[in-house]
Formats: sequence, structure tokens, C-alpha cells
Amino acid sequence: MPSQNNNPWGNNPQSSPPDLDQLIAQGLKQLKGFLSGGGANSGNNSSGSGNTGAGGVLTIVSMLIVAMSGWSAYYTVPSDSVAVVQRFGKYLSEVPPGLHFKLPLGIDKATIVPVKRQLKQEFGFKTAGARDPYQSSSSHDGIRETQMVTGDLNAALVEWVVQYRISEPVKFLFEVREPSETLRYVSESVMREVVGDRTVDEVLTIGRQEIESEALVKMQKLSSKYVMGISIDQVQLKNINPPRPVQESFNEVNQAQQSKEKLINEARRDYNKVIPLAEGEKDQRIREADGYRLKRINEAEGDVARFNALFTQYSKAPEVTRRRIYIETMQEVMPKIKSKVLVDDDMSGLLPLLNLGSQKGAQP
Repeated sequence: MPSQNNNPWGNNPQSSPPDLDQLIAQGLKQLKGFLSGGGANSGNNSSGSGNTGAGGVLTIVSMLIVAMSGWSAYYTVPSDSVAVVQRFGKYLSEVPPGLHFKLPLGIDKATIVPVKRQLKQEFGFKTAGARDPYQSSSSHDGIRETQMVTGDLNAALVEWVVQYRISEPVKFLFEVREPSETLRYVSESVMREVVGDRTVDEVLTIGRQEIESEALVKMQKLSSKYVMGISIDQVQLKNINPPRPVQESFNEVNQAQQSKEKLINEARRDYNKVIPLAEGEKDQRIREADGYRLKRINEAEGDVARFNALFTQYSKAPEVTRRRIYIETMQEVMPKIKSKVLVDDDMSGLLPLLNLGSQKGAQP
């Protein structure tokens, strides 16, 4: 029965108003009490009290409808998302970020689509705390999807990540059923195709960048073909390992190859250090020999030209030329002699003597 203060919610008017969930729960409880009480005591109640009970039920139902309508009439779109609004299941419009209102009670339905957020899917491993159910697969599927056969019929375990964005929300929601799951199937198919076209050495070492680029192009092509509304941003290879039974042997082979490459690089380093130095010394010696050759040739040619000029002048005046050559030679020789002894040929009977006062053994 209703309380004495005639408040159908059974609350003190002076207290703070309850939240909406409490109001709905209390209203449902009061409605259940009215319905059960009216059916059991219908013969004992008067008509006035029956009308009062029916009016209370209608009031509670009306308030519940108004509360539920107000609760479901507004919604907020985050800054990195848009909302796709449907009316009775039919597409109506796209709504930008912010606070918006729609028709309540399920007439309009707003689906939030994160168009500016970069999403990712992981293959072969799992990030802890991920909320997207399609970001990673189960443990069994994760092992299966990494097992691949290369072009030279070897096995490899390939782990990779696909980063993508939702470019067209309407196509993402309505064109393909479960587009995120479809993207996982597309990514796995493309990666198996790309890895199957290469040898295991290329997959493990030098072919990683080519695999990422080719897989990105093919995934985007298939996504556009299937009208998934998805834009592939990046395909990144993570760990690539041989199967576990042969992993130790494969690591030993890799270590041997790395040691081989190390020795080859050291030999090339020594070669690049010694050979250019020897070639430089060789070129220097050759240039020095060429310079000496040109010097000797030029000096010989100069001497020949000088002797020819002297011979020409000698032929014209032999005595004068002979005397001039003698004088020039003496001018060049005499300044280098420290002591000089002059002997007159006309003096006879005199013994030419050197300077007897000089020290013994002194050079003239």
C-alpha cells in the first residue's frame, strides 16, 4: 500500500533525490506490489481504493517511461570517433563528436565507430589487457596461424602486426559481416602467399622489408575489393623463427654464417687498408720517376743547346771564345780556392816555393 506521506517512491521529500537507477528499481518494486496486492484483495477493497491503486500504477508506469526515454535520448560521441545513427534499423546519418540527442526507446540507434584511432591485430602473440576481441587470436589459433611454408619447402614461424584505421564507417558496419574477423583472415592469407614466394633465408634475414611492403599492398587491395571500409597503415614483422625441433641447429648454422661474415668483413677491412696504401705508394714512385726522367731530359737538352750555342760562337771567333770560356771558368773556380800561388813564367833561375810558413798538411 502507499505510504502515509502519499509519496509513491517511499522517500523523504527533504532528503537528496536518488539517482535514476534507484528510481527505476523502486518503481518496479512498487509496480510489482500494486499488481500482486490488487489481485489478491480485490473483493475486500472498495471502488475508491481501486481507482486510487490504478492511478498510482499509471503514474509509476508513466514516470518509468519518461525516465527511460530521457536516459536513452542523449549520447556522447568521443573526439576520435563518429556515430552512425539508424532509425528502425535503417541508416540515417553520421554524427560528429560531441553531445547529441536521438529518438528514445530503441527508435534510433547510435553506433560509435573510432575512425581516428589506430587499431591493430596481432598474429602469433597477444598483448595483455587488450579489449578488442579481434586484436589477437586464441592460443591454439595463434600457434597455427604462424606456421608457414616458404618457397624452398622449409617451415618458419612468422609473427606480425597489422595496423589499420576505419576509413568509411558505413561500409565497415553494413557491407561486410564481422569486418575485423574478415581482416584477420585476409591478413593471414596474404602473409602465407608472400612468405611462400621466398626462401627461408630471405624470410629470416634480408627479405623482411620486401615482405612487409608487398603484404601491405595486397592487404589494402583485398580490403578495397571486399568493401570493408578499412585503410591499412602498416604491416610489421616481429619474430621469425624456425620450428622448435630444429631451432637449436638453425641457431648454430646462423652463428657459423655470422662468424663467416665477420671474418670476411675483417679481411675486407685489411684489404681496404693495405691495398690502397700500396697503390698510393706505387703511384707516388711512378710520378717521382716521371719527374726525374723529365728533369734529366730537360737538363740534357739544355746542355746540348748550350754546347751548340758555344760551338757556334767558337766557330765564328775561336780565340775570343776560348779566352772568354777560360775567364768564365776561372771566375767560377777561383773564389772557391782559399790560398793562391802565382808563378811568373818569365822568371828564370828562381825556385818557385810554396808558402813555407803554412802549417804542415794545409791545403793550398
